[in-house]
Amino acid sequence: MDPKNRLNDDEERVNSTIEKVRRRGIRLTDDHITLAHGAGGKASAALVEQVFVAVFADEELQNLGDAGVVPLADLLAGVETDGGAIALSTDSYVVNPIEFPGGSIGDLAVNGTVNDLSVSGAVPKVVSAAFVLEEGLPVETLRRIVADMKAAADAAGVRIVTGDTKVVPHGACDQLYITTAGVGVVPAGRTLHADSVQRGDKVILSGPIADHGMAVMMARGDLAIDAPIESDTRAVNAMVTALLEAAPGTRWMRDATRGGVGTVLNELAMATGFGVAVTDDDILVRDMTRAACDMLGIDPLYVANEGTFVAVVPADEAEAAVAALHEVPGGEQARIVGRVVAQPAASVVLVTGFGGTRMVDMLVGDPLPRIC
Repeated sequence: MDPKNRLNDDEERVNSTIEKVRRRGIRLTDDHITLAHGAGGKASAALVEQVFVAVFADEELQNLGDAGVVPLADLLAGVETDGGAIALSTDSYVVNPIEFPGGSIGDLAVNGTVNDLSVSGAVPKVVSAAFVLEEGLPVETLRRIVADMKAAADAAGVRIVTGDTKVVPHGACDQLYITTAGVGVVPAGRTLHADSVQRGDKVILSGPIADHGMAVMMARGDLAIDAPIESDTRAVNAMVTALLEAAPGTRWMRDATRGGVGTVLNELAMATGFGVAVTDDDILVRDMTRAACDMLGIDPLYVANEGTFVAVVPADEAEAAVAALHEVPGGEQARIVGRVVAQPAASVVLVTGFGGTRMVDMLVGDPLPRIC
């Protein structure tokens, strides 16, 4: 379909949905969330229809049924499924603050679920979203979050087809929590698993690390540090598709969220029994982000990312995989950062710029709570 026609179709669908909501005669007049918005009556209906249905503008969502019913043909469109599989992922988001440089809890929730599906080898298709709202939350704040979700879903090419809303008394949650679940389709013949990893495989990192965790930390305003760091929150499905097309033998992938790259690499090492050797100079950390980490005494390897993933590919496909990532927005700085080795078994070793080595262990504790 011509992109212009698709854009026109999307605009017409949004306008049609808004018009249907208006015809129902329900108006949202409150400036703040009240307990009545969670009671299931007129206030609930106004919130759902004026804030969620009107913005998400999905034909199935506007039916307001107890489940989003999506034709199998829609789920399977464009995917070779003879022998394929369905992937399901779910996650909850409690980030504080709910809006931060580069993103918000809204796009974070959509991107996080899309990314979990993508690195599992699936083509993300549909998402559900459940909201826990604190009494007193400004409706305008909620509108911004929902708009961010819609923008993220459109960018990732997924539909938000069902959801739920609950309201709790003031103080029972921190403004807003979101739980999302997503369904994707794994094409036939695609298997990404640690059991497939072999000695000599290359480790690829899709981009710079630690931006998200430090952006959220700076946004909290608890520190006397002012640094222009933005979250890397983005959907990685386009990058994953490009990588898999260029490197069809890809063994394994994981998005480096909580615990950061250091924890993901340890999970890889423990799952395979092999060692993972990575080079410090090849792991990109933006100057401002590194400076903030240094000031706080935090190792960037353990800081969360929300648009960066780790992949293990056969050595003879690694250069093609990186070149393909460089052509996709978000993957311009992808690099080969290491390799799978026999020793030290089930461990991660970092080769420093001075030629020395140090062990990279699993994250102990949580230096940055509530970053997703």
